Amino acid sequence: MIGGAVIATVGSIFSSFAVPGTEGVSTAVTALGAVGVIFGLVMIIGAVMMYSKPQTHTMWGVIVLILSILSWVTSAGGFVIGFILGLIGGILALVYKPAAMPAMSGTMPTSSTTS
Repeated sequence: MIGGAVIATVGSIFSSFAVPGTEGVSTAVTALGAVGVIFGLVMIIGAVMMYSKPQTHTMWGVIVLILSILSWVTSAGGFVIGFILGLIGGILALVYKPAAMPAMSGTMPTSSTTS
């Protein structure tokens, strides 16, 4: 997310120089930076959703994994550490197996101690 903000800032600074022939390039760089910021925000939302609703871990894991791979194009991989953490988080979300709930029986466990 920070990488996208930096790229968007650099693109807007270059557009303020008004060098002939660079208008399209600076606009494209600014747009890529904005997309990088949006990708970063969606990845953060995905992480929060995986934590708060574990039953949706597969969907959010795929989203985070795809966005972390696409971050190489938009924001230089989030200074590389964002790419690595997104990749690890997405993979862990995909292989996550919820703990099995114990079988519900009609009896309550009794204490083995005597009074």
